[in-house]
Amino acid sequence: MMDVRRATVAGGRLRVDFDGLKAWRDSLSGHPTSEPLLRHLTKAELILKRAIPALIIAFLSVVAASHFFGMMSEYSRLEASARHATALSAATASAVFADASDIFDSGDITQAQARLARYLPQDRLDDGAFVLLVQASGKVFAATTAGLSHVGSNVGDFFPEVSAIRRFGDRAGVIETTIGGVPHYAEITLMGNAGGFVVAATSLEEVGRLWREELALNVTLFAGISSILLVILYAYYTQVKRARDADDIFLESNLRVETALSRGRCGLWDFDFENREFFWSRSMYDMLGLPGSDKTMGFGEAARLMHPDDGGLYEIARAIAKGHSGQVDQIFRMRHAGGHYVWMRARAQVIRSNSGRMHLIGIAMDVTEQHRLAQRYAEADQRLADAIECTSEAFVLWDKNDRLVMCNTHFQQAYGLPDSVLVPGTERSIVNAAAARPVIERRIADADGSGYSRTTEVQLADERWLQINERRTRDGGRVSVGTDITLMKRHQERLRESERRLMATIGDLSASRQTLEIQKSELSTANANYQAEKERAEAANKAKSEFLANMSHELRTPLNAILGFSEILQNQMFGPLGSAKYDEYARDIHDSGKHLLNVISDILDMSKIEAGHLKLHRERIDLVPLIEESLRFTAIPAAEKNILIDQRISSGLTLTADRRAMKQVLLNLLSNAVKFTDNGGRIAVRTRRVDGAVTVTIADTGIGIPRSALSKIGQPFEQVQSQYAKSKGGSGLGLAISRSLTALHGGRMKIRSREAVGTVISLRIPDDV
Repeated sequence: MMDVRRATVAGGRLRVDFDGLKAWRDSLSGHPTSEPLLRHLTKAELILKRAIPALIIAFLSVVAASHFFGMMSEYSRLEASARHATALSAATASAVFADASDIFDSGDITQAQARLARYLPQDRLDDGAFVLLVQASGKVFAATTAGLSHVGSNVGDFFPEVSAIRRFGDRAGVIETTIGGVPHYAEITLMGNAGGFVVAATSLEEVGRLWREELALNVTLFAGISSILLVILYAYYTQVKRARDADDIFLESNLRVETALSRGRCGLWDFDFENREFFWSRSMYDMLGLPGSDKTMGFGEAARLMHPDDGGLYEIARAIAKGHSGQVDQIFRMRHAGGHYVWMRARAQVIRSNSGRMHLIGIAMDVTEQHRLAQRYAEADQRLADAIECTSEAFVLWDKNDRLVMCNTHFQQAYGLPDSVLVPGTERSIVNAAAARPVIERRIADADGSGYSRTTEVQLADERWLQINERRTRDGGRVSVGTDITLMKRHQERLRESERRLMATIGDLSASRQTLEIQKSELSTANANYQAEKERAEAANKAKSEFLANMSHELRTPLNAILGFSEILQNQMFGPLGSAKYDEYARDIHDSGKHLLNVISDILDMSKIEAGHLKLHRERIDLVPLIEESLRFTAIPAAEKNILIDQRISSGLTLTADRRAMKQVLLNLLSNAVKFTDNGGRIAVRTRRVDGAVTVTIADTGIGIPRSALSKIGQPFEQVQSQYAKSKGGSGLGLAISRSLTALHGGRMKIRSREAVGTVISLRIPDDV
């Protein structure tokens, strides 16, 4: 069986061996031996966990000490080896040249080098070791390969201690000295009585280099071993933490399961097929009112608690043993300790453990209350069905998917439906297709206006009338109730017939009166229309009369001037035609003709606009040059009257419009502003784009317009007659033409004015960029 303490965490999930079911049972049932055992093992693990780091540190300390003392011993060994090699080299050189003292006296370098190469070659010496042959004078005359750089030099120059050592002779032995600034082991051996000697030396730098290499290797090995042990220690602590977390999770899970089982009226059970025994959780005993126990329950004892009418455990066990089923989901009754039975629902699964034993593990829930509620619901449904069947109305209920839920016999008889169709779950379209079609069907009203209810009247084939009230239920279904209204329909028909006869009599009596009232109303309307048309005609006639009166002056004055000046020119009353007076009259003729042309052009343009013959040629135009061109036409008369023109025109402002029409509108407005502005006045021109439209504003400080005349301004053949306006002349059609052209572009013209203050005219023309 599984040890609870050996739960491990793998991949972030708690994995528990199935063999630990016994330990889990003990923990759920409050087994007395489980808690002390866990506590004892936890203390042992805690001691081991604290001892392991100390042991690892002690091990590393021992390894470090052993490496330290080993390296010191190795350094001493290398020094002793170098000392021994120096002594051996000196002894070998002394033996080689023991019978050749004459070589030291003569300084024969050839023989000396030959003997050294034969008996002391460089490959037999340590790295950095050499042998020098020195004469009595101190001159080095021969040497091994490593010491050839000293040949020909005085030994005292690079070996200052040589003079002191020669005094002791062979008794000096190997000493530590400095040769050429480098520490060496050296030994001097005297040769013969002439004073010559042999110097054998070994460099200590090579010893240090070898020791440092050995030291680096040992430090590297120690660091590697330490790193591995630290990684192992970290992994150990990680595993310990994960195991502790797993234990905490396991204990917390046990507490949760135990609490959930006791609070949720639910129990856990396990049946061992081999031992034929049940294990029950404490909550199972609580649900049956039995005292709790940590012992298993025999199969027969559990079977005796079952109600005899609910099948029993034997059939379930046999079916599972034969392999017919691997799962259990069954509702049955078990006897309570109080004598009554408790309804239980058991769900279980057959599981084979790692040891090969078969277990049936599952839960059992107390569903007594649910079973009682289900019985009450069934009884309530039956009472509702009986009540619906006893009603005199035709009743039918549909679910949210338009499927039949229930209906009564009156509904079946009203529509002549067969029994095979009236099955719960049948689609509404199928029921409607099988029903007898009504003779008349009309919808009366929607009772609350929300679309959740409606009332319909139908006449069946047997001449009966039904009023069907259909409402939507909260779950989206529909309920329909059909009430027999045949008698009410017959009474309504009789009432309508009597009402028709009464209305016919009343209609005959009031027909004459209505005819008289209609004739009276028609006469009154005709009289009112006549008065309105008469007033409109008189107003139009008066306006045209005034216009023609004004135009007679406008047309007669330039014509008189043209005729008079023409006669003067024709009769040459002031002498030959070359005189200055004729030039003046020619200018007057030109100005009068131009004025007359403008008046006639305005009249023709206004007539063309009113007749609807004016066609616009729209194009994309730039307003800046168009306004500047219009200003140039009025610049001369403005300059003559010393009028300041202030321009605030947005650059790059474009508009889709008729160029000629827009120019005429601008010229008319600017000409009027200059004409009716006194000397020294000011005119302001503004343009901007606002909300998909172009606005052009022209403001002046002229004579202004009376408030009573503002409504007439811009109307055809209307003029504001003031003494000042008459003196300026003109047809008075400029503003009317401008307003009409603006309207043709889909815009509007707005005029604001005050007498003796000035006038502001704004044009707003839509433009979809």
